[in-house]
Amino acid sequence: MTNSDTKTASLCDILNIKYPIIMAPMFLVSNVEMLVEAINAGITGCVPALNYRTDEQFREAINAIRKRANGPIGVNLIVNKSNIKFNQQIKSCVELKVDYIITSLGSPEKTIKACKPHGIKVFCDVVDTKYAKKVEALGCDAIIAVNKEAGGHAGPTPANILIPELVKECSIPVISAGGVSNGKQMKEMLELGACGISMGSPFIATDEAGVSDAYKQAIVDYGAKDIVLTEKLSGSPCTVINTPYVQKVGTKRNFIETLLSKNKKLKKFIKMLTWYKGTKALEKAALNTTYDTVWCAGPSIEGVKSIRPIKQVVAELIEEFEQ
Repeated sequence: MTNSDTKTASLCDILNIKYPIIMAPMFLVSNVEMLVEAINAGITGCVPALNYRTDEQFREAINAIRKRANGPIGVNLIVNKSNIKFNQQIKSCVELKVDYIITSLGSPEKTIKACKPHGIKVFCDVVDTKYAKKVEALGCDAIIAVNKEAGGHAGPTPANILIPELVKECSIPVISAGGVSNGKQMKEMLELGACGISMGSPFIATDEAGVSDAYKQAIVDYGAKDIVLTEKLSGSPCTVINTPYVQKVGTKRNFIETLLSKNKKLKKFIKMLTWYKGTKALEKAALNTTYDTVWCAGPSIEGVKSIRPIKQVVAELIEEFEQ
């Protein structure tokens, strides 16, 4: 492939899938059942390595997916210093020969060096051109354009500005992340120059998602106007549903946390502590019925009208896209 061929390659060709869709990695949500159904529906799924407490559980999950589905499996790695399990996770990914890795929140250099010799593709989350050019120079295979409509750690720029800018400035494929819940929106992203999409939040309201019924129903009941950014989960702005509990506790860090996070020596420690407390709050709300509801989601929940099987979500998306 020439450089221009690589740039315009469809995600279908890059990953050998029927439809250019990645079921995005979702902390505490993505599981074996979801990935099996996604792959069997003609798309691909990516699971956060951090969804598994031990390396043994992580390996068991990847092997279980392989036994039940024939298609590409992705793993999402947090590549900054807050992830103390990174070295073991990357070692396991290489040994298990996963098909691709999506890197988040840090430099992908180590990941790219470890994966390239084994033919494992590396896609990197980016929110701007500056960082996209850096990861391209390091040798990543594609960039995930995290736009303003993304769930979780959203970017600051709308898709209609970010995607054309990245397509113009970079010579590797661009995958759009954020703001898609129907076929029309997916078509818009591809027309902007994206080679495919990464879609997460609508898949929370599925039969296979391993979260509480209350969380799934919230994806149906709430809409784009109910999504707010909170600093209380990871130290970086993160999108959540504005439940009565979120309204009560607020979305800004308190005075002490803000003050301490400005101290150079304490900054990383405070961020790690915030992340730890935040993930515990998410875990509590995602897996149990509780009044302390902190549910992570993006504005694309607007298009979700019912809880459905994953194969139906994909079928309806493709039907709308083709119409």
